[in-house]
This record gives sequence, structure tokens and C-alpha cells, in this order.
Amino acid sequence: MRLVQRRLARVKTSHSMLIFLSISQQRRFRKKLLAWYDSHRRDLPWRASRDPYRVWLSEIMLQQTRVAAVISHYREFLRRFPTAQKLAAAREASVLAAWSGLGYYRRARMLHAAAKVIVREHGGNVPASEKALRELPGIGRYTAAAIASIAFDEPVAVVDGNVERVLQRVSGKRLAGEELWVAANSFLDARRPGDFNQAMMELGAVVCTPRAPGCLACPVIEMCATRGELALQTKVAKQTKREIHYALDIREGEVFLVQRARDASLMPSMWELPERRSASGGIPRFTLRHSITVTDYTVRVWPKAVPPGVDGKWFPLDRLDRIALTGLTRKILRKVEVL
Repeated sequence: MRLVQRRLARVKTSHSMLIFLSISQQRRFRKKLLAWYDSHRRDLPWRASRDPYRVWLSEIMLQQTRVAAVISHYREFLRRFPTAQKLAAAREASVLAAWSGLGYYRRARMLHAAAKVIVREHGGNVPASEKALRELPGIGRYTAAAIASIAFDEPVAVVDGNVERVLQRVSGKRLAGEELWVAANSFLDARRPGDFNQAMMELGAVVCTPRAPGCLACPVIEMCATRGELALQTKVAKQTKREIHYALDIREGEVFLVQRARDASLMPSMWELPERRSASGGIPRFTLRHSITVTDYTVRVWPKAVPPGVDGKWFPLDRLDRIALTGLTRKILRKVEVL
């Protein structure tokens, strides 16, 4: 413990210009934040265990995805692949099928690749240090620190969007890059690093929100320099609008699907409904909205037979849960109640 405190002290000394609370204020900040977290943290399934595989899986799933969307996928993924060994032994198509609906499928492919490395080089055990974790495919600085602190109590801080927002508002400064990591480590509670990191993220997610933060409910408001008044300079990506049309052909308990190219920039090798080039002739069965990255799609689904010559495959409806479907295809098939 003394070694840990000395390590943090060195960080504080060498970056003293970033330390915006006194030592006593930092202690009070940690105490109040952890007490709040112990009483108010959300009951999330990945918090029921410190098993490193489960912590790792949840952190990968939560990247760029809302908590509410992850919960059911997390449980189902664990049912199919309860260990790193089971995940490593699975076919990529099976992993993508279990991931379908979460988007950003490169995460699933990297998760699968990392599981193979864990089995091959680490005897099936998730590495226990931030440094070793960063050697795995798909694991960067944030994810490595989250796993190491939550599963193994390594005293390393995390910085995600929620933590960044809390630190900037508490400090009243527009911290960026390495400054954020130094500031996060200066706040870290070395005795409960995993809980502290989760508490910081929880505070940013449910109280210190981007818009209309709930300052009156904040456990550390007395130490906050801005009390929610620091405007966040974030650039919102401009949404591109596009209309697309799909043919939905279901016959005798089967649906016709086509496979995306292996070198496609989005969702390579995944299965989807065949796209129609023309919108003329008749009325679509239904229309829905769907967003992928910065594109907002108006999707029209037509009850049309697939024209001859389209390269695809008929799949039994009762096998669709094993197919790596795109998120949009899954949404459409749920709409017509075949999934």
C-alpha cells in the first residue's frame, strides 16, 4: 500500500499544476463519492461478480453502447460463451450472431481474437495487470485499466466520457489528453480502485450528465468548481439522411438472405435482406427508422419475391438466432414477428 501511495504521490508532484483539490479535499471527495456509490449504484448484472472474464466482456460491450441495450445481450452472450475457453473455441459466425444488435462488430471480432490469445498464451486466464491486458487484441488503455482495477484491484484510474466530464466540472478546467489521466490518478482511491473507478463513471452517467446535470443530488457538489456550469465543447457529427429499400421474401418457413462482402467496411460477412434498387410499384409493407454511425436511414420493406440471379441463401426461421444478422435485419425480422 505504501508503494502505491508513493507512486501516486510522484504523479501528483510532477503534475502539481493539475491538482485542483487539497489533500484533505481529495480524501473527502473519495469518502463521499464511495459512500454515495455504495448506496445508489445501479444493480447491473456485471457488478454481481469480479470474475475478470465477465468484467472484460461487459467493458467491451459497453463501449459506444447504452447500458440498457447491453444487459440482455450480456446475459445471452454469457449463456452461450460462459468462459474464455468456450469463446475461443466458438466459430466467428456464432460469436457475431450472439453479438448481433449491439453494433460495432469489430469489437466482437477482437473479443474473439483476444480469447484465443488468452487460451493459447495464458492458460485460459485473463491477464491480471494493466500492462499485460493492453497486449491483447482490442484492449486499449481505458479497457485495460477498468479490468485491472475492477477484477484485480490494481490502482490504476480510468478515463471515459463520464469521468472526463466529472473531472472538467470539478476542476473548472478544460482538461484533455494526458492531463485527464494524471488528474484521474490523483483522485483515485488506492484501497478501492475498482469501486472508485465505477463510482466516477456512475456519477457522470446518472448525475453529472452532459445536459441538465443533477447537481442537487451530487455527493461532491461542495468540491465542484463549476456546479454544472462549465459548457462542454463537443462537436456533434452531422447526420446524413438516406432512404433504402429491402425485399422481404418469406416462403414455407424460410427467409431469403444475402451475405455482405468479407471486405465490407461495415459488418463484413454478416447476413441481411436483399436490397431493392427501385422504389417504384406498389406500397411497402412497412417503414422504419434506423441509424448507423452518422447515417440516419429511412428503411422501406417490400413484400416482394427476390428476383432470379440474386446470390443468397434460404434460412429456416427457427435457425435465425444462430445466424450473424445485421442489426437492421434483426430489427426488421422482429417487426414481422419471425424473431
